[in-house]
Amino acid sequence: MLFSEAIRGVALTAQVGPDVEVVRVDYDSRRVAPAGIFLAMRGEAVDGNRFISAAVERGASAVVTDDSDVFGTLQVTNPSLALGLCGHGRHALAGIAANLLGHPERRLKICGVTGTNGKTTTAFLLEAMLQAAGRKTALVGTIAYHLNGKVLPASHTTPESSDLVALFKEAAEGGATEAIMEVSSHALAQGRVWGIAYDVAIFTNLTRDHLDFHGDMAAYFEAKQQLFLHGGTGVGAPRIAIVNVDDAAGRQLREAMQNSATQVVMYGWSDADFSARDVELSATGTNFTMVTPVGKIAIETHLAGRVNVWNILGAAAAAVARGVSLDQIAAGVRGLASVPGRFEQVACGQPFAVVVDYAHTDDALRNLTRMARELVAPQHGRVITLFGCGGDRDRAKRPLMAKAAAENSDFVVLTSDNPRSEDPAAILRDAEAGLASAAKYAVIEDRAAAIREAIAQARAGDIVLLAGKGHEKTQTTREGVHPFDDVVVAQGVLQGLTAEAPIICN
Repeated sequence: MLFSEAIRGVALTAQVGPDVEVVRVDYDSRRVAPAGIFLAMRGEAVDGNRFISAAVERGASAVVTDDSDVFGTLQVTNPSLALGLCGHGRHALAGIAANLLGHPERRLKICGVTGTNGKTTTAFLLEAMLQAAGRKTALVGTIAYHLNGKVLPASHTTPESSDLVALFKEAAEGGATEAIMEVSSHALAQGRVWGIAYDVAIFTNLTRDHLDFHGDMAAYFEAKQQLFLHGGTGVGAPRIAIVNVDDAAGRQLREAMQNSATQVVMYGWSDADFSARDVELSATGTNFTMVTPVGKIAIETHLAGRVNVWNILGAAAAAVARGVSLDQIAAGVRGLASVPGRFEQVACGQPFAVVVDYAHTDDALRNLTRMARELVAPQHGRVITLFGCGGDRDRAKRPLMAKAAAENSDFVVLTSDNPRSEDPAAILRDAEAGLASAAKYAVIEDRAAAIREAIAQARAGDIVLLAGKGHEKTQTTREGVHPFDDVVVAQGVLQGLTAEAPIICN
């Protein structure tokens, strides 16, 4: 493809140089190949313009930059390059990648899920519902990318636009007609989903998170809103918006969309288009009657807790918007055994429950411990909660997380999560300030030792919550990234407790 064809429809403020043949676009100079376009843009931590020389050495025949000074210099020093100047690097990257790959996103009906909590489970549920209806799907999310039967590791909840379009191309060529995406606030604010037309968009909730990036809750909500309001992705608003009206921000979003052409469908516990009746909760699952505009149906799920009622309602509303029947929805929910790291039970024959969960905000911890309290109450069991706070993130939420963990717990273990570049002890001090209301607690920096202590505290009928890392298989510290899996560590501890009678953990 010629450079002029690759940049067709892309908002460039200037273009010079020969109309060279190009085959791909990259934002990482290490991935550039001959006849490639290097998209040099300023990021949050690194300026990609610093690596133009490296990209040219690797064979780049064209450069698109967001720096006018660099653009001017390249005209003089590299006259054989095709050059473009853009106002927004990620918008240009999205348009060029889509042109080069033949716009595969247009061959898919795309559903986006955004919100602070519940994105992953809602996406997995929607995938299961669509598959129960015989649809071939792709899923892009926090845990993994699902493509044509393959499970690929996820680099980001929402990848860069060129990587996203490449995933869509592979999915479409494999016969997929539907795609489900978790859409992060970072991706929306940065323009990583620019050019993606969403057929359906789901809003789960909004609670404090990522303020180290957004600054305040207003900016955080504004980023989330971009998925729903015209112009947020550059190609118009979604056809249908699915909004949780039990959440204050969801109600605010509904009001903001009053004059939108988008159809708004509401879900909630009772007063909504999709609601729940006769809810029965247990440690092994949930049963309820789902009431919808197209009828009602009994829902049986292996997923436990009130939060999963909301997740099912949101996914079901999106599935109906995509033409899935209620019977197919119920079958999809029934067939989803679990979601990795989301209230994932570690069962090794012990007389108490051990659960691994991704809860890493104060609201998510509050919901998790409240759910655990409901589950152990009939047996008069105790709730033992282990949690930590991530480094290089919003410090102000640390004591809030601690307070939330203590509210419904009988014993709290404060430990490390992913301290990243920070001193783990300093993170623990920040969080411990919120544990004043805890009846009993321990502070243990080493996460493996902390898991051993949490499990050692448990007796028959209790529930041990290992919160924060969920599906993650590594821990990031100052020294680097190391293998660490809460499930594996918990299994090792439990097997040690039952060493005299070896059993298999599930």
